[in-house]
Amino acid sequence: MDIKTIAPDLSVSSQITAQDVGIAASQGFRSVIINRPNGESADQPDRTEIEGAARRHGMEVSYVPVVSGKVTDADVEAFDKALHELPAPALAYCRTGTRSATLWALSQAGHLSTDAILKTASGAGYDLSGLRARLDARDKAADGEIGPVKSHDVVIIGGGAAGISTAASILKRRKGVDIAIVEPRTEHYYQPGWT
Repeated sequence: MDIKTIAPDLSVSSQITAQDVGIAASQGFRSVIINRPNGESADQPDRTEIEGAARRHGMEVSYVPVVSGKVTDADVEAFDKALHELPAPALAYCRTGTRSATLWALSQAGHLSTDAILKTASGAGYDLSGLRARLDARDKAADGEIGPVKSHDVVIIGGGAAGISTAASILKRRKGVDIAIVEPRTEHYYQPGWT
């Protein structure tokens, strides 16, 4: 087993064994994505062995088999869906790890630049430069899905007391200004009010 980190939520590896699953679980992996079709070679463990070992270690499993050299858009969508549904971090594997890295790369087109994807893959030991045209095409296709970008006159990061009072101050001085406040929390407690 040769685990290579691709992203915080995903690492890829060459073929693993049932024993490797326990090692992966001890390293904090919470799920396994199997990208190697069953029966690809005689020395390959059956996927049911890997699935059984993963479940014994409390890991979830997704089987997204991909034929070497024939990664389809449907394969990419299935991989992306598994990656988003399974608990992270996930360990994806195939014979050498290249198919798993390729699936990740293609799933990131439209989210990351082609150069960033290729650099990340290269840093993990996978030369995916042959995918450049396909990554660029997927990136361009994704641009059409985004739609118009909403803009504001002022964007305030942080919706706490300071952010809200800054917005109020701006609105008091410039009526009708379009202000957006970015805040991930759904509740805010005005702490001075507690005293």
